[in-house]
Amino acid sequence: MNVTRVEIADAVGDAFDTCPANKDDLLAWATANRARVEVIHALQQLPEATYHAVRELWPHLSDLAR
Repeated sequence: MNVTRVEIADAVGDAFDTCPANKDDLLAWATANRARVEVIHALQQLPEATYHAVRELWPHLSDLAR
């Protein structure tokens, strides 16, 4: 997977400004921010959960470049 943590953070970081976000919220943010298809595919691998900060995504996306 050719996606970096920076790309993920750029695509969905603002989702955490006002409240926690779930997988669907993150996918919507990434789509609205015109993230690359590879970023969307990476986010689709996340388990269904509520996330309170972007750093909570990293354990589920361990194959990303730092």
